[in-house]
Amino acid sequence: MERIMRQPFAWGLGIVVVLILLLSTVSIVPETKQAVLVRLNRPVAIWNAYKPNQEFGRTGAGVRFHWPFIERVVWVDKRVLDFDMQRQEVLSTDQLRLVVDAFARFRVVDPLRMVLTAGSERRVTEALQPILGSALRNELGKRQFALLLSPERGQVMDNIQAGLNRVAKQYGVEIVDVRIKRADLPTGTPLESAYQRMRTARQQEALTIRAQGLKQAQLIRADADAEASRIYSESFNKDPDFYDFYRAMQSYEHTFGVDGTNAEGSSSIVLSPSNDYLREFRGGR
Repeated sequence: MERIMRQPFAWGLGIVVVLILLLSTVSIVPETKQAVLVRLNRPVAIWNAYKPNQEFGRTGAGVRFHWPFIERVVWVDKRVLDFDMQRQEVLSTDQLRLVVDAFARFRVVDPLRMVLTAGSERRVTEALQPILGSALRNELGKRQFALLLSPERGQVMDNIQAGLNRVAKQYGVEIVDVRIKRADLPTGTPLESAYQRMRTARQQEALTIRAQGLKQAQLIRADADAEASRIYSESFNKDPDFYDFYRAMQSYEHTFGVDGTNAEGSSSIVLSPSNDYLREFRGGR
């Protein structure tokens, strides 16, 4: 203690140097990180590398030792990352311009290759963003706008993901998913024109449905009238006298306003008792 009290500055400096050496020698690798050990700018080891279906807690994370000053640790994220594509206009096969906003998720599966080719995850995203935009334009340019609203949209995303994955492998990256957040028509005249085409198409469809309905109604009425005429004809042939009586009663009911179609007292009819129209009142004679 006396020596420490005599030279406190020297002892404090020594403790600081020891702490710096210790911190430069020990690295704690978390579960969410991969580490590439670089010795004199040459990668020599990989710690806690990603492996599919690896059991949590046995990945290789923990305390690691390395030489100070001549070795350094490059950290690589082990989790699933994502990046957004800048909004772009895409021309579909039906000549509609779409403003598309998409994103992709990826994971670094080869940290050594990623460090050698890109250096960091940020540079990987900068390299993949234009590739995603190009793949999206090429794929959507082969299809119609309505396809984006159908179940086939999933197949389109799978094709884009496969194309992007071929490029991502060069950086030691695996594309996990590609999705379109929004696909809108440009505002202004193109959007109004699209709405007008949609309205016209729906109106034409409605006219077609109405015409088909009227056609079906006329066919049904014609069949019903034919069936009624057949039944009347059969009834007339079975008992012509009763048929004449029945039709006369219907005519009287309508003419004299009993059925409610003519207001009572609104008209007067003057007929001779011997008139043929009133023959049923004379017993059909």
